[in-house]
Amino acid sequence: MTYVPAHEIASRVPATAEGLEPYDVVVISDVGANSFQLTPPTFAHSVPTPDRTELLRGYVERGGGLLMVGGYLTFTGIDAKARWGRTPLAAALPVALHDRDDRVELPAGEAPRVLARHPVVDGLDATWPDLLGLNEVAVRDGADLLVECAGHPLLAVGGYGAGRSAAFTSDLAPHWAPPAFLGWEGYPELWDRLVRWLAGTPAAEEA
Repeated sequence: MTYVPAHEIASRVPATAEGLEPYDVVVISDVGANSFQLTPPTFAHSVPTPDRTELLRGYVERGGGLLMVGGYLTFTGIDAKARWGRTPLAAALPVALHDRDDRVELPAGEAPRVLARHPVVDGLDATWPDLLGLNEVAVRDGADLLVECAGHPLLAVGGYGAGRSAAFTSDLAPHWAPPAFLGWEGYPELWDRLVRWLAGTPAAEEA
């Protein structure tokens, strides 16, 4: 696994299609599109540079896996500042994004509920520990809604070209994901299954 903090995206995320090929799955979590599109040369010096959101779209189309995780700077985000819906990568997501602030705050907590059978969620609890918020999205035609929370899509998966993509619309850490969710026994299994499904590899128990 390669972890890239938001402030290092311009220097460490590959700027060519070939550079992305070694990776089975790319996870984008709580970081806005500007970090991928406006590199220092482009923003500060008006020098053209590759659009990494288009490179990621092409990566999924050719067979890669993509997971977008919610937060204040994912999907459309707080004050619509994340603006992923206005990038080429939006076409590869299993959800459509709103062109406005899309946060749904759930300070009293709401329990996610599994809706469908799928290798990612089969055998997990039918109801999960409470979450405290999520990003509001709409599931695209042809995608599968696996889990909802407070009547909103929480986990949707789908195909794009030869690849696969998923949207988990809440966060995987505080504040939207409180300690009870992080300590839930299904938490590590959920993410293991989801990443393996996106990569097209067997689940751990099948490997």
